[in-house]
Amino acid sequence: MIHAHGATIRAYCAADRDRLAHVWLEASRIGHPFMSEADLLEQQGRVRDIYLPQAENWVIELDGEPAGFIGLIEGFIGGLFVDPAAHGHGLGKALVLHAVALKGALELEVYAENETAVGFYRKLGFVETLRRNADDDGRLQEVIRMRRPA
Repeated sequence: MIHAHGATIRAYCAADRDRLAHVWLEASRIGHPFMSEADLLEQQGRVRDIYLPQAENWVIELDGEPAGFIGLIEGFIGGLFVDPAAHGHGLGKALVLHAVALKGALELEVYAENETAVGFYRKLGFVETLRRNADDDGRLQEVIRMRRPA
C-alpha cells in the first residue's frame, strides 16, 4: 500500500467493482460530455463486467472509500478515473506516479476533446505520439496517443 496526500493506493478487489463502475460513470459524464448517456451506460457495463475484472487495477481510497482507480494493461493505462467530488486533490497524479513506479514508461489514449485530461497528462510528462480520428468503438471522436518515458 502507498499513502499519498492522506489517500491510500491498494490493489483492486472484486468488492470494489460496483463502486468503481459508479466512479467511472460520474467522471466520464464530465470528461466525455460528447458521449450520449446511452453510450455511457453501455460502456459502464463493459467497464464493470470486462475491463475491471481483466486489467491490473489500483484503487485510491480517501477515508477508507474508493475514490478512483487506474487500470493497467502492461505499460498501457487503459483508464484513469477519479470521483469528481475528489478532483483537484492530487489523486490522479498519485495513481499515475504509482503506475510509473510499477511499469516505467507508460502509454495511454485520451479523447482530444477532453482538454482537462490532455493537459493533466502533459503536466505529468506525457507527449503526443499519434492522433486518430475515431475511438475503439468507431465513434468519430479524435483520440490522442501519449507516451511518458521511464
